[in-house]
Amino acid sequence: MFIVSLPIQDRARSHRFYRALGLTAVGPLAEDGLPEPLQFDLAEAARLMLVPQDGFRWVLGGRPLAPEGSTECLLNLSAISTEALDDLIRRAREAGATVIVEPAQQPWGYSAVFTDPDGHAWMVTATP
Repeated sequence: MFIVSLPIQDRARSHRFYRALGLTAVGPLAEDGLPEPLQFDLAEAARLMLVPQDGFRWVLGGRPLAPEGSTECLLNLSAISTEALDDLIRRAREAGATVIVEPAQQPWGYSAVFTDPDGHAWMVTATP
């Protein structure tokens, strides 16, 4: 299993956001009705885990988290067509994403970049 873990501020907000993108939450439900830990299937044997900032800091032995607005990595998603990419960007925007690079043809393909409500950057590229 490959798991990408990201720090978040609000479990419910993050859950709504990633569900709006079409990801499926997995795991046993906590008292708040959300899976604990909050994880989403990305692909076979690959998951996204969203950890509240205090817990993320604790796991890292108290290491300071990156300042808001900075990006330590760029996460990538593939879309099956330019139309599917445009639809994903529309849904992301409606769910609260900030689109930082609008969908456009780039040297590597049709792509866009958005940030989730916690400022994590996601690139989407159409790969027919």
